[in-house]
Amino acid sequence: MPKKHRPRRGSLAFSPRKRAKKPVATIKNYPSAEKPKVMGFAGYKAGMTHIIMVDDVPHSMTEGREIPVPVTVLETPPLKVVGVRIYKYTDYGKKCLAKGKEDGDKVCILLATKPEVVSGVPKKKPELMECLVGGNFKEGLAYAKSLAGKEISVTDVFSEGETVDVAAVSKGKGTEGPVKRWGVMIQPAKALRSSRGRHVGSLGPWHPAHVSWRVPQLGQMGYHQRTEYNKRILKIGADGKEITPNGGFLHYGIVHNSYILLKGSIPGPAKRLIRLRPMIRGAAEKPKVPKITYISTESKQGL
Repeated sequence: MPKKHRPRRGSLAFSPRKRAKKPVATIKNYPSAEKPKVMGFAGYKAGMTHIIMVDDVPHSMTEGREIPVPVTVLETPPLKVVGVRIYKYTDYGKKCLAKGKEDGDKVCILLATKPEVVSGVPKKKPELMECLVGGNFKEGLAYAKSLAGKEISVTDVFSEGETVDVAAVSKGKGTEGPVKRWGVMIQPAKALRSSRGRHVGSLGPWHPAHVSWRVPQLGQMGYHQRTEYNKRILKIGADGKEITPNGGFLHYGIVHNSYILLKGSIPGPAKRLIRLRPMIRGAAEKPKVPKITYISTESKQGL
């Protein structure tokens, strides 16, 4: 009989699939900016809902008509600037300069969250993260010093209609077998009657006498840092109660602070800290403010 061929199951692009070191995502790359500005922000994931908006995508089949769009709600209280870091590129990589030196190549600021003002997050200790300051070095350093000790809001960084990238740690699922983790097929009953056959048919040949890392095996699933590109900000609001569904968001509660609505879904469970940066792929265009006609506040608890 002819040999059956099929594509391999499960992508190796993210291997090895290890747990993230911390729940706060790390952003290493940023787009270039001509003027000094903060190149990122962060907020807590509250949940999802849907809106009705006018389709403004050119040449779309529904252009100019109202369409339903799923959105993710992020609660975005102000972030406090608690420090400034100066980096210089050396032959041994990027090096953080000591205090007092003002000759470097890159300027970053340290941002601290305010979880005590978020009712849906049961913690008081703030998360710390590093964010790049755009522009040339001298202008960026002066701008970063002017922000030290102050708070910045989401409207200081992003605007409605802008496209951003989202970085977050995905929902953790613990240790899972190869069937769920890699999507391998379950063997039929006649292949192995003593068990359900939820395992790989073969781990490899006798020689070489080791198991290749390409063989699907059990291990950690979820709780990985992932970056999703080109997510559009559909709305930025100041009062979260206007978008909170009746009874609050599941596993989160009521949004009391400012918020943003992102088109589509993003990684991570409720209460996860989500980091945003300006889009790094594609040509930047002038943001078009979407026309939203309805925001669903129906109960997510089936009431």
